[in-house]
Amino acid sequence: MTQGFEFAASLTGGVEDRRGAWSFIQGFAAHWAGALESGDGWAETDLATAEERLGVRLPAALREAYLLFGRRGDLTSNHDVLLSPAELYVDDAKEALVFRHENQGTASWGILLDSLQDDDPVVFIRPDLADKSAERWEAWLERLSLCFVEIVLSESVQADHELCDFLDPDDDSIELLEENAVRLPFPAYPMGEEEQPIRWFLGRDALLREDGMAVLARGRTAEDLDRVRDLIPGDWLNDHR
Repeated sequence: MTQGFEFAASLTGGVEDRRGAWSFIQGFAAHWAGALESGDGWAETDLATAEERLGVRLPAALREAYLLFGRRGDLTSNHDVLLSPAELYVDDAKEALVFRHENQGTASWGILLDSLQDDDPVVFIRPDLADKSAERWEAWLERLSLCFVEIVLSESVQADHELCDFLDPDDDSIELLEENAVRLPFPAYPMGEEEQPIRWFLGRDALLREDGMAVLARGRTAEDLDRVRDLIPGDWLNDHR
């Protein structure tokens, strides 16, 4: 879309396969967050050490993501946390390899151990409940590379700076969002949810996420974010104008 990066077209490729996912993330980083550089990924030795410690071979998609941008906290860990290779672990029930935590510990993301041989396996999420017997690994996204696209998008709208904001919407807000932004081609998720899925929109140099409870927005510039606030009036959390 902007300066040579066609956001929606690149995202379409990004949801098709893992090669497209890495291409989208590289383009997004270059135009929205700072281009990826050689030191932004973990070293092959870091991954080999993790595999030796865990006694498993990491899926190709996980290795590729960690090698490409695993150290870029601004793309992976503004809110929830992508674990480093040294922090990867198998859950207590010996069901999944855990690679990400919700920022307050209310959930974890993982790959089932019996699918680690897949290059781009299904990703599951497990809520942290008071009743531990009720906890289950629930399907989140159908491919790990697609999950990393989601991670980059979600963490980008939750950065702690002047380019991001949060709105508790009403019906009018949602209507204005749909009128003033284009729905992005990201598949409905979480998988199997009966409630309204998380949806992504693109405005004029602004990325927006809507999940039925909140609208999160990020502009490429502060002026782009202000334009979103003006098009979708409401009590934006960080609007101090």
